Amino acid sequence: MQATIEKAVSFIHREWGTFSPMTTLICGSGWGEVTQAFSSMQTLPYSDIPGMSKPTVSGHAGKLLLVEQNDQKILIFQGRRHFYEGAGWGPIQFPVLLAYALGTKVLFLTNAAGGISSDFQVGDLMVLEDHLNFMPGNPLIGPILHPDIPRFPDQSEVYDRTLQDQILKIGSFHHIKIHQGCYLALSGPGFETPAEIKAFANLGADAVGMSTVPEAMIANALGMRVVGLSCISNLAAGKGIHPLSHQDVENTSIQALPKMKKIILEFTSKKHHNNS
Repeated sequence: MQATIEKAVSFIHREWGTFSPMTTLICGSGWGEVTQAFSSMQTLPYSDIPGMSKPTVSGHAGKLLLVEQNDQKILIFQGRRHFYEGAGWGPIQFPVLLAYALGTKVLFLTNAAGGISSDFQVGDLMVLEDHLNFMPGNPLIGPILHPDIPRFPDQSEVYDRTLQDQILKIGSFHHIKIHQGCYLALSGPGFETPAEIKAFANLGADAVGMSTVPEAMIANALGMRVVGLSCISNLAAGKGIHPLSHQDVENTSIQALPKMKKIILEFTSKKHHNNS
């Protein structure tokens, strides 16, 4: 994979010139339209970039964007691949390894999640404090992905506490309620059963989804600073009165988009020194 990463880096530099993005954003379901917050950008389809492939899920555009904020370059993956798509870990690992190869120091992961905590309402935001990995295996199994990844990475603090605080301060300034909580990741694509949600609540999960954790594990292992933000797109199974659907995810994200844009725009405008 490393040779393909190098080809991708060379291709991107030929297209956009040499740059080193301070922050890379990976847009989860419903988050792609936050790119409207940026005034100028350059765009490449995933299909043009060596080693990358277009997502198969509605709401994931499959474009790589380069934007500028306060003289900083920000890389945005508009859409992600998921384990349930059946292509293995490779398409999930690749964007993180590419961002790292391009010089990214901060990885900002976003997702749509089902709310488990009774404190959550549809449309709320949750910054990730920690996670529970209930996916089948993890993306670090097998040959070591990169020389900078130890065989046994520490996961005591996957999500950078200083960056979490910055998100909370931005929310407070704009009067946007942001919860803190634990995200539980499953493979999908089926939504969870009410019995599973009860069990996950007993384990300490506040929200549940089908992404984010693999990218966070890889980035953390590489020494990148990781921050994660969920949009609570629906109440998890047994918590609400309606059947769950992906359409709910997209509808809620449209309603929550103004506050999602504010958080992303302000976070990416800051210089994130490594003081965690």
